[in-house]
Amino acid sequence: MASDTCPTKLEPTLSFTQGLIVGQLSVVLLIAAFIKFFIFGDPPSPEVTASIRATERRSRTLAHKQSLLTLRTPNARQPPQQQQQQQQHPTLNKKKSSILRNPPPLTIGSILNKTYYNVDSHQPESLDWFNVLVAQTIAQFRSDAQHDDAILTSLTKALNGTSRPDFLDEIKVTELTLGEDFPIFSNCRVIPVDEDGLSLDAPTGGAGGHGGGQGKQFRFDAHSVRAMMEGSRLQARMDVDLSDMITLALETKMLLNYPRRLTAVLPVALAVSVVRFSGTLSISFIPSNPSQSTPTMMTFSFLDDYRLDFSVRSLVGSRSRLQDVPKIAQLVEHRLHRWFDERAVEPRFQEIALPSLWPRKKNTRGGDEGLDGIASSGSMSMGKGKGREVAKDLRAEARKEVEADPAGARREMSPENLRFRRSRGRDDGTGTGTFSMPGSLPGLGLDLQT
Repeated sequence: MASDTCPTKLEPTLSFTQGLIVGQLSVVLLIAAFIKFFIFGDPPSPEVTASIRATERRSRTLAHKQSLLTLRTPNARQPPQQQQQQQQHPTLNKKKSSILRNPPPLTIGSILNKTYYNVDSHQPESLDWFNVLVAQTIAQFRSDAQHDDAILTSLTKALNGTSRPDFLDEIKVTELTLGEDFPIFSNCRVIPVDEDGLSLDAPTGGAGGHGGGQGKQFRFDAHSVRAMMEGSRLQARMDVDLSDMITLALETKMLLNYPRRLTAVLPVALAVSVVRFSGTLSISFIPSNPSQSTPTMMTFSFLDDYRLDFSVRSLVGSRSRLQDVPKIAQLVEHRLHRWFDERAVEPRFQEIALPSLWPRKKNTRGGDEGLDGIASSGSMSMGKGKGREVAKDLRAEARKEVEADPAGARREMSPENLRFRRSRGRDDGTGTGTFSMPGSLPGLGLDLQT
C-alpha cells in the first residue's frame, strides 16, 4: 500500500502577487540609489578636482612636446646661414635693388644684447603700470555695457544660434554681471622660444659650489644652433590673478518631443559665476612675411598650470523644484574647462593680426587741429573737450538763425547769390573785372568779362 501513494508536491513559497511586489520594490530601490548617489551625491572637493585636471593637462602638454621632438629632423636644426643659402639658390637669377640696403640679420640674441636684457639674471617685473591701463580699459568696457544693450543682444543671439539643440527652448539671459575687480598681472619675464613655443634654454650641468643637489642650471646661449634658427622669437610670460564675481544667468525649457511634439516641458534655470582665475599668460609676436603677404601677428595662450573656479547654481522644475543639483554643476564645469582648454591653453593659442603701426596723417588727433574753422595751426589751440563745446555752440547758433529767418537762408543759398559770390571772390579787387591766376606774375591777368 505504501508503494501506491504519490509523493506530495512542493507549493511555491511566493505567489505571483508577492513576486510582482518584490520586483517593483527592487526597481524603486535602484532608482532611489541612482538619484541619491549619482544625482545628489556629494561632489569631490575643489582641490581634488583641480589636481586631477592639472594632471591631465600636464600629461597632454608633455605628450605634445614629446611628439614635436620626435618629429624633428636634423635638417630642421640647420643654422640660418645654410637655410638662407638654400632659400636663395633657386632665386639667383633675380636682380635685387641696390638702393634699399638690407639690414643685418636680426636674431633674438642681438635683440637682447641691444636692449640690455639678460634672460638669465634679469629680475621679473611687477607690471604695475600695465595693471592700471588694463583696469581703465575694463572699466570703460563695463561703463559702455551699462548704457548700451549691445552685449546683451550679442549674447542672446549667440546662445540662440543655429547650434542650439532641438530639445532646448529659447534661451533667455536673466542676469549679467561683469564684475567689480580687475586682473592683476605680475612677475613678467622674457624667455627665448623656438617656432613651436619650446624654450631655448639648455642645461649647463650641476649647480656647482651652491649645492649639487638643487638640480641643473639652465642658461641661454645666443650663439647656439637653435637660437639662430628661423622662427625663433622672444616670449613674455606673466602671472595673472583675478578674484571677482562675473555672473551669467540663463533660463530655458527642456522639451520632450517623443512620441509627439511637446510631450513634456521641464523649466531649467542656470547661473554660472567665475569666482577665481590664476595662471600664466604667454605673449609673443610673429614678424610679418612680405613674400606671403601676412601681417605681424600677436599670439597669446595660457600655460597648463592655471586654476579656474566656478560657482554653479541650478533650479530644475516648475512646482516641485530641485535646487543646486551637484551633477549639473559638474557637467557645466567640465564643459567650460574643455571649452577654454580647446582655445587658449597650450599647445593651442590665439592669433591676432596687428594693424600697421606706421604714423599716418589721418590717424593724428589733438594739438592744433582745427574744429569747423575756428582753430588753426597759426591762430589758437584748444583741448578736445573745449573744442567740442565751441563747435556745438556754433552749430546751435547757426540752427537758431536758420529757424528764425528761413526765407533769408533760402535767399543766401539761391543760385544767383552763389554765382555772385564766386565772381566777386575771383576778382582781383581793381574793379576792372580781371582775374589773377594763382602763382602768376604781378601785373599779368586774364581779361574775362563777368
